[in-house]
Amino acid sequence: MNWDDYAAALFDLDGVVTPTAEVHMRAWSAMFNEFLTARGVTEPYTDEDYFAHVDGKPRYEGVAAFLASRDIELPQGDPSDPTSADTVCGLGNRKNDAFNEVLESDGVEAYPGSVRLLEALAARNFPMAIVSSSKNAPAVLKAAGVDHFFPFVMHGGLAAERGIAGKPAPDTFVAAAEALGVTPAQSVVLEDALSGVQAGAAGGFGLVIGVDRGAGSAALTDAGATLVVTDLEELL
Repeated sequence: MNWDDYAAALFDLDGVVTPTAEVHMRAWSAMFNEFLTARGVTEPYTDEDYFAHVDGKPRYEGVAAFLASRDIELPQGDPSDPTSADTVCGLGNRKNDAFNEVLESDGVEAYPGSVRLLEALAARNFPMAIVSSSKNAPAVLKAAGVDHFFPFVMHGGLAAERGIAGKPAPDTFVAAAEALGVTPAQSVVLEDALSGVQAGAAGGFGLVIGVDRGAGSAALTDAGATLVVTDLEELL
């Protein structure tokens, strides 16, 4: 890996910089399985469902994708829906509450290997940005103490405000590259989610690195990753 060949790095957050993907997974599992049990559905939500339907996508899109996989139809609702509402937005809000409770009680630490790469790139004044589907990205970065590495954070809330399509569309990554003053072809995308890798591959980025935190090397490669690692320290 020769970083001199590129001009910027665009990092997904959950599962790439911080292990919050595990928190997300627990929150999704608790929410969906409670919902399925209440509806009398015997087939539980599993980690395989997370990687196939939810991982990397904007929250409400993840809810809709999983429900569609089980042929469950619910009204879309509105982002202002209460967590008690059996709507796509209501379920998404229910999951978000569970995530924030875990984040507040347990905190989060960045992956040591990721921090070492961030420090090495920062020492070279290498431009970096976060591209996350989560509206919680700024809070997670601050909680992990790594927010100072990223002058620009494209999170789910900002994308919604600007009307930018989420992953697997490449638009959020493209917007982040523009914010750093570089082109997609000059940029490296680092992603652990299949939808994020697909976004990087679709956007014509210079390099798409898949970070295997459970999705599997073959699946990441099939989604469009040109290089797969298990830890960002391998890129030093």
